[in-house]
Amino acid sequence: MAGVGTATVERVLNGRGGVRPALAEKVIAAARSLDYPRRLPEVHRGILRIDVILVRPETTFFARLSRAFGRIAATLDASVAVHRTFMDEHDPAAIAALIANPQARRAALILAVPDHPLIRSALVKVKEEGLPFLQIVTRAEGMEADYVGIDNYAAGRMAGLLLARMQPRNGTIAALCHSQIYQVHRDRIRGFSDYLFEKPREGQAFTVVLFGYDDTGQSADRLFEALRLWPDLVGLYNAGGANDSLTAVLRKHPRGRDIFFVGHELTDGSAAALRDGIMSVVLDQAPEAQARRAIDLLLSRLGLVVEPVSNDPIRFVTITSENL
Repeated sequence: MAGVGTATVERVLNGRGGVRPALAEKVIAAARSLDYPRRLPEVHRGILRIDVILVRPETTFFARLSRAFGRIAATLDASVAVHRTFMDEHDPAAIAALIANPQARRAALILAVPDHPLIRSALVKVKEEGLPFLQIVTRAEGMEADYVGIDNYAAGRMAGLLLARMQPRNGTIAALCHSQIYQVHRDRIRGFSDYLFEKPREGQAFTVVLFGYDDTGQSADRLFEALRLWPDLVGLYNAGGANDSLTAVLRKHPRGRDIFFVGHELTDGSAAALRDGIMSVVLDQAPEAQARRAIDLLLSRLGLVVEPVSNDPIRFVTITSENL
């Protein structure tokens, strides 16, 4: 069950040492799951720590994700602890250092961080050490590892379909996202662009991708500028955050209610915007479901869950004012 040889099992169970901590954790996890009828070595009877590294605690999405991990942790066996750490998304060196050199002994790792060469290098080190880890929400490009999240390319295509089929007006369409540091946003914009290219609608033109860095001020400024530059703007797809600042702009602008606005994440603010007709559709990626899947997958990898855990893409939910 642990995937190691009998000699390794013997060394761990008899406390002889000489076994890497990651392998020892696998052996102990297997022994626990099999109700092995012996007292386990004291050195291995501590807490199994799952580290979760997140960014942007001020955003509704990551706050929801963090709360979900907290609720799940409260339901787990006392031998498993889930430790959440928020990092600065603009400091990839610090994120990479924490990934490669943990502050405490850990049994597994969950990551929701930007894509960056330093972070990828740290993940390669973790993978070589045999530590179970997975990426949630977004992923590092080219990294072969478990990923938990929605199909972001499909979400982008859905946004393209909605704007092409449901906006009765012709004119310019714009997209907005954080930047290019998240694979999730690159996938959404690619799906959006591909759909509108493959199934163009006469009279509509996808003109520009704007970068607001999920910052309220910068996102509002980008939208104000788009409304000025394109008087025929009829559609907006926000593939990132800061929906509240965008809806505030559209509420005040004389053409705001003519814009078909598709965004992500159901929050109190986006729900109010749907009811008021400022937002047209919200695509919610259910962070609670992503947290649950991530924990279940790692518990399985650690040998604490016997039943296999499937990892199909998390279903995103399409929400309008009619199904709030």
